[in-house]
Amino acid sequence: MTDEVLEHALLHVVPGREQAFEEAFGTARRIIASVPGFRDLSLGRCLERPATYLLLVRWDSLEAHTVGFRGSAGYQEWKALLHPFYEPFPVVEHFREVSWDEAVPTARPA
Repeated sequence: MTDEVLEHALLHVVPGREQAFEEAFGTARRIIASVPGFRDLSLGRCLERPATYLLLVRWDSLEAHTVGFRGSAGYQEWKALLHPFYEPFPVVEHFREVSWDEAVPTARPA
C-alpha cells in the first residue's frame, strides 16, 4: 500500500471576493508546487454556491503536508495570500485510497 494521501478542503470564500481569491490562488499554487512531497492539486468552484471551492491536493505522505509544507517558509506566504479570504476557516482532512484487496468483504446474499 502506498503512503500517498489526498488532502480535502472545502473553502468558503467571503462572497464577492471570488475573483480576488482565484488570482491569489494562482500565485499560491506555485508556492505549494515547490514543496517536496507535493504531487498535484485541483481547485473546483461550486456551481450551486459560487463562493465555495473544493481544494484537493495529492501528497507523497501525510507528513509531507502537515510537517513539510506547514513547517515551511512558503506556508507563511500561502497563509498571507489565502487565509484572509476564508469565512469560516476550512476544515482540512486527509484521505488514503481504499485498496479493494484490503477492504472488508461485504456479506453475500443468502
